Amino acid sequence: MVFDRAKLRIKPLGERTHDISLSCIMELAPHGSPHASLREVASRIKAAKAGGSGIIMMMGGHVIRACVQRYIIDLMERGYVTCLSMNGSCVIHDYEFALIGATTESVARYIKEGEFGLWKETGSINDIVNEAYSRGGVGMGEAVGKAICEGDFPHKDISLLAACHRLKIPATVHVGIGFDIIHEHPNFDGAAAGATSYFDFLRFTDAVSRLEGGVVMNFGSAVTAPEVYLKALSMARNVAAQEGRHIRRFTTLVCDLHELPGDFRKEPAKECPAYYFRPWKTMLVRTVADGGESFYVRGTHSQTIPALWTAVRGF
Repeated sequence: MVFDRAKLRIKPLGERTHDISLSCIMELAPHGSPHASLREVASRIKAAKAGGSGIIMMMGGHVIRACVQRYIIDLMERGYVTCLSMNGSCVIHDYEFALIGATTESVARYIKEGEFGLWKETGSINDIVNEAYSRGGVGMGEAVGKAICEGDFPHKDISLLAACHRLKIPATVHVGIGFDIIHEHPNFDGAAAGATSYFDFLRFTDAVSRLEGGVVMNFGSAVTAPEVYLKALSMARNVAAQEGRHIRRFTTLVCDLHELPGDFRKEPAKECPAYYFRPWKTMLVRTVADGGESFYVRGTHSQTIPALWTAVRGF
C-alpha cells in the first residue's frame, strides 16, 4: 500500500498567510565595517575573478528568507559569483517571491490541520521540472530560472534563479526526496526531480573542477551544501590528478550561527556535538588541509551577506 495523493485537498496560495513580503527585501547599501575575515575573503574573491577561477556560493533556504537577494544578484552581475548552489527550499521561496511577492508559512499553524505545504501555485514548480525532465539535458535550477525569467512573474527582479538564467550563471539545485513541500503534491515526479537535480550535481562538480585559486562559500546549509561539495570535490580531484593538475589552493568561507572556537581549523573531537556540524569538519578543515585556507564568520545572513558585499565593493 502507498499513500493516495489524489485524496489531498490543495488550496490556492492566496488563502495562505505569508510571514515575509516584499517590504522585507533589503535595499543595496554599505553594511557597517565588515569583519576582518570577510575583508580577506573579499580580496580573494577579487583575485579569483581576475584569475578566472571559480567563485561558488552555496546556501540554505533561510538566505532567501533573510531578504538579501539584491546583494547576491549584484555580486553575480559584477562577476563575483560564478556558480550559485542551493537546496530545494531555496527554489520554493525564490519562486513564491517572484510570483506573489511573499513567501513562508507558519509550520506550527498549518501542520495542525494538514495544510502545510499544500498550495496550488507553489506546486506548479513540479510541472516545470517534469517538463524539463521530458526534454532531457536540463537541470532543475536552469528550468525554474528560465520559467521565472521568461514567464509572467511580477517580481522576477528579485529572483536569484531568474538572475542566473539572465546572466548565464549555473544555478544548481540539490534536493532530497521528501525534503520539500512540493514533494507532497500529486504532480510531483520523483524520477524528474532526481534526474534534473543530478544534472545540477554534475554541473556543480564541473564548477568545482575550476576551484584552484578560487573561493567556495556556504551560507547556512548545515547538511546539503557540505555533503554535495565533498563528493563533487572528490570527483574533480580524481580527474585533475589524472591530468597532472591539483585542486588544493583555494579558500572556503562558512557563515552560520554556531559558536566555533578560535582554532576552528582543527577538527573537533568525535565526542563533541560540534563534530556533527558538517560545515566545520568538511569545509573548514578536511578539504583545505593540503593547501587551502578556511574562514568562519558567525552572524545572521542579513548581516554577513551585506557585509561581504560591502567588503567586495570596497566601501
